[in-house]
Amino acid sequence: MRNLLPLISSHPGGRSALTCRYRCGDACLHETPNTSDNAYVGDVIAGAASRRALLRAGAVVTVAAATGAVAVERAPQASAATGGAAAEHKAAAKSKPARGLRFAPVAPNTEDTVVVADGHDQNVVIRWGDPILRGAPAFDPDRQSAKAQAGQFGYNNDYMAVLDVPGERDHQLLVVNHEYTDEVLMFSGYDPENPTREQAEIGWAAHGLSVVVTAEERGLGRLTALSRHRLNRRITATTPFEVTGPAAGSELLRTSADPTGKRILGTLNNCGGGITPWGTVLSGEENFNQYFAGGGSVTDPATAARLKRYGITGAASERKWERFDDRFDVAKEPNETNRFGWVIEIDPFDPESTPRKLTALGRFKHEAAEPRLTTDGRPVLYMGDDEKFDYFYKFVSAKRMMKGNSRIAREHNRTLLDEGTLYVAKFTGDSPSAEIDGSGKLPKDGEFDGAGEWIPLACGDRSFVEGMTAEEVYVFTRIAADKAGATKMDRPEDVEPSPRTGRVYIALTNNSDRGKEGKAPADEANPRNGNKHGQILELTERWNNAGSTRFNWRLFLVCGDPEDPSTYFGGFPKDQVSPISCPDNITFDAYGNLWISTDGNALGNHDGLFGVATAGSRRGEVKQFLTVPNGAETCGPIVQDRRVLVAVQHPGEIDGASVEKPASTWPDGPGKLTRPSVISVWRRDGGDIGA
Repeated sequence: MRNLLPLISSHPGGRSALTCRYRCGDACLHETPNTSDNAYVGDVIAGAASRRALLRAGAVVTVAAATGAVAVERAPQASAATGGAAAEHKAAAKSKPARGLRFAPVAPNTEDTVVVADGHDQNVVIRWGDPILRGAPAFDPDRQSAKAQAGQFGYNNDYMAVLDVPGERDHQLLVVNHEYTDEVLMFSGYDPENPTREQAEIGWAAHGLSVVVTAEERGLGRLTALSRHRLNRRITATTPFEVTGPAAGSELLRTSADPTGKRILGTLNNCGGGITPWGTVLSGEENFNQYFAGGGSVTDPATAARLKRYGITGAASERKWERFDDRFDVAKEPNETNRFGWVIEIDPFDPESTPRKLTALGRFKHEAAEPRLTTDGRPVLYMGDDEKFDYFYKFVSAKRMMKGNSRIAREHNRTLLDEGTLYVAKFTGDSPSAEIDGSGKLPKDGEFDGAGEWIPLACGDRSFVEGMTAEEVYVFTRIAADKAGATKMDRPEDVEPSPRTGRVYIALTNNSDRGKEGKAPADEANPRNGNKHGQILELTERWNNAGSTRFNWRLFLVCGDPEDPSTYFGGFPKDQVSPISCPDNITFDAYGNLWISTDGNALGNHDGLFGVATAGSRRGEVKQFLTVPNGAETCGPIVQDRRVLVAVQHPGEIDGASVEKPASTWPDGPGKLTRPSVISVWRRDGGDIGA
């Protein structure tokens, strides 16, 4: 047996300290914001083993959960690790790989480039600083300005959405989030203790989103960004937003600059997102807390507790923006922090439209907002709160979507995410607690699985949380979920409903604090103490209806080195899968395979993009498709028939790196500034990816 792959020990989760510093304000090194005493999964499963006999593969059964009877639809091969199913998997492993995944996997590596599967080519579609608006200059690293950056592609591309451009053959509209800035890698001679106003304003302009039209080369997957197209747009940290939904106008959102509480400047730390069925794009504001200073100066106990629950503490911020705009100083503008941490919605086909912040979806560190429709046509959004021991949510609209693109339909659909019910998830395991020992060892039934319920938090102006008004629930959603008894999870990040089966897949990236003294112990949904590698959870709504208040769940992947006994790959033979660590963004291809990008690979290799079959005899077979350069993270994957798009975020972001001492030469080679970029990958012979 080979030795386990080496672990990176310099910083939790495999990231560099530089990445943690600029992306999330060193969140993992601070006290965990969630100090509630909510029951963990492991605390509520005692006695649940008696239900095990009722849970069988392929059956629809009724189980007694802690909150009452729950009808649960079991997916095929629910006990894949048991003897007969395991033998079946081993036999199937000798057959052809799943369609869509028929490529030779890339070996784990540490090369300072994008390494793609054999038989594929790639190109850089767009880089940080490339001009996209009329009048914007070409990028010059030595002559940056806020005005120029406001017309150029932003920094640190993350989530991506692609939509067809009506009436323009071979053109697609690319919408890209820009999560954060790393000033050390942006500005020559940058002094973190004394940033200039110009550097701060460039940072404001480099945040937000870019909307840019791309042209494809027929017969290939090569994409070219079209600068100055009429649909191109930049949204930044100073773009005006409209506030909609039940908390719009709340006193909790009012500031001296906006006494109405209905107009907010900018969006920050945009991470994951989603495309609505009516063609708008959603984007989640994640680690917004790091941009605010003065949290430690607040003396009012209630306000201080609220700030602390959202990680807003200390005196100065990392970027020192409070020196140039009072809104980033909590002592001067105590409500400004409440205006971030929302899901935003933009109309990518109307560059003049005002983007919106959607208060009905709650306020927390939104990793994503992925939609699905109920059986009667109402939109549902699934959302993760990316923090150790935080929660998983969904929103169910009160109204049905109208089909078509008429004016009436557009106006109606524009209201769908403002009226509905906000829920938080409570997971219940079904194995005896003694079988969940923190090692990752499978329980006797061969799976980590169970049932769960959606706990309502608020609907319109009605609160379901004792002691909190509806406005307080929306603005301080984490506190409401604490009170409601939600289940603490291992950093719920991206989420994606399968377009084929409706099952919902949740990336739980990692949690090195699981099982530490004074912290939550392992439970069936989060089965490993010191969880460095994360897991993927598969959730099935009752009767496969997204509007249900009951669900069934199981762990699809428990990530890490296949030689590690704590890992699990859907029951597929572990000697035939690619090592995978820290799942983050996820998406589906046309064949129903799940594609996973990683963030902070804790196995000693570079992050990458992986495909995995979710059904059939190859279920659980993980195959690596590409890797990214030194210090980079794989973000925003889009898998089309003949093209894969990936956002290569923070290349060269390694401890000790700077403009003067680059840690990567990607994408333009030695002597050029390292720049986050979007790439396109296609088969050299022009065929479909993985077919």
